[in-house]
Amino acid sequence: MNLEQARFNMVEQQIRPWAVLDQNVLDLLYVVKREEFVPPAYRALAFADAEIPLGGEASMLAPKIEAYALQALQVRKSDKVLEIGTGSGYMAALLAAHADHVWSVEIAPALAATARENLRRQGIDNVTVETGDAALGWPGHAPFDVIMVSGSLPHLPKELMAQLKTGGRLFAFVGEAPVMEAQLVTRVSDDSFRTVARFETQTAALVNAEQQERFVF
Repeated sequence: MNLEQARFNMVEQQIRPWAVLDQNVLDLLYVVKREEFVPPAYRALAFADAEIPLGGEASMLAPKIEAYALQALQVRKSDKVLEIGTGSGYMAALLAAHADHVWSVEIAPALAATARENLRRQGIDNVTVETGDAALGWPGHAPFDVIMVSGSLPHLPKELMAQLKTGGRLFAFVGEAPVMEAQLVTRVSDDSFRTVARFETQTAALVNAEQQERFVF
């Protein structure tokens, strides 16, 4: 397998056609080696247009989804970032390239350990992977300039929204199977948020995600 040709094809045939045109994002996809974050059994699928299983219910998002989210979040060098759902550590690595520091929280201890090792091998030292349940955010390091939720939520909890700075951006997959919506949320003021729906998708739910109240007859 020609890794560099496969990487080029991923960028040009999957990601650019998805209106990911930010050159900083596209360049980063050549620098952060996705195959180094993929489980060995799935290495041949590192550049495929598909989610990659990580064990249990966890999976890596498809490359075009990762790139689209990174472009939408417009991470800056001064930004404090929270990622919920570390997985293999790849999305954290992408965020870290543009951020001051990333706190990435993974509920599965084995996955968190793997992500730490993946990031260490790549020499990425501005990511802190913590083990825990961040379905309602991670208040110990809040507030954040950027929040990336790398799993789906039935709705966005108010506790999580409260941890976003004014001017901050949050990207999340909101809804329940079979229809979920990728949303970019910007905190406009202390009590005002602007939400823009970007596309429909379906991805694994966060463990312990807060459920919506349901009306019962």
